[in-house]
Amino acid sequence: MHANLLIALFAFLGAAAAGLLGACVLLLIRRRSLALHLGVVAAVAVTAMLAGTLAVAQAMFLSGHDLKVVTTVVAMAAVVSLATALLLGRWVAARSRALTLAARSFGDGGDFTSPAGPATAELAALSRELEATSAKLAESRERERALESSRRELVAWISHDLRTPLAGLRAMSEALEDGVAADPGRYLKQIRTEVERLNDMVGDLFELSRIHAGTLALSPSRISLYDLVGDALAGADPLAREHGVRLVGDRVEPLPVEVDGREMSRVLGNLLVNAIRRTPADGTVAIAAERSPDGVVVSVTDACGGIPEEDLPRVFDTGWRGTHARTPPAGAGLGLAIVRGIVEAHQGRATVRNIPGGCRFEVTLPVAEA
Repeated sequence: MHANLLIALFAFLGAAAAGLLGACVLLLIRRRSLALHLGVVAAVAVTAMLAGTLAVAQAMFLSGHDLKVVTTVVAMAAVVSLATALLLGRWVAARSRALTLAARSFGDGGDFTSPAGPATAELAALSRELEATSAKLAESRERERALESSRRELVAWISHDLRTPLAGLRAMSEALEDGVAADPGRYLKQIRTEVERLNDMVGDLFELSRIHAGTLALSPSRISLYDLVGDALAGADPLAREHGVRLVGDRVEPLPVEVDGREMSRVLGNLLVNAIRRTPADGTVAIAAERSPDGVVVSVTDACGGIPEEDLPRVFDTGWRGTHARTPPAGAGLGLAIVRGIVEAHQGRATVRNIPGGCRFEVTLPVAEA
């Protein structure tokens, strides 16, 4: 028993010395290739075995022939181990370089494609993560392009819509100043109308900037949808009469919601105004509110004839106004963007879909807790 413990001690001391030396070498080459690291690990394993064997052989006073046999066996094992480690290291290093080149592609704006061929479990997992990251980056680039396009469109529309009333205000003010206005009262009334239009546009821009900056402060309270929709219908009725459009709101359930009454009134008002302006005379705009499995759904249906399918995803984008034939009174393309921002601030969602003869805007809100 004592002899076995002594042999184990000598073997451990020899292996420990080899392991310590290998750790120092690995520390020195920590920035070098993986193939070199694997070679050092294989060398440490063989050297540890050889050191332990030599220590035991010296303690046991083996003959020179026996020691030579043991050393030869260990040397052959070392050759095979080093060759295997170097082969594995070169294969892993080559796969790693291929993965690096593939990863560089989507950093330059392309898509990541995993290199062909087998890979270790770790490299395969890394490839899958890079593919998922590449897909997310592609979606982000697409959103960024769409946002930049909508910003440019918004700037163009706002510049156009501001220039028109400002030019009219300048002409009318000059006519009044020079005393050549045939009907000063009519000019003053028109100036007030144009100023109100400009004020509405600036108000929409300010509201949208608060939404995008995340500074829209909500003051939610428990409100009945019946009262909310009733106020929105009353506010939109004069515009509907002016356009010869009939407003219908007989499918509104008195459901409670926890919302900011002022902001949600703006949402319904924007939807109704948008529907009225797009509906031809003698058409009908209907608003309804009902419970659904997802919450409370408020819908506004118009008779605009439908929205082209390719434009449906852009309806709520900032600056979108559909056809370029729309006139400035139709707005600067901010109303529906404001609708989506306010609804999402209430943890809801706004959607649109075509129906026979028109389209249907839906706002889904969480149900108020009892």
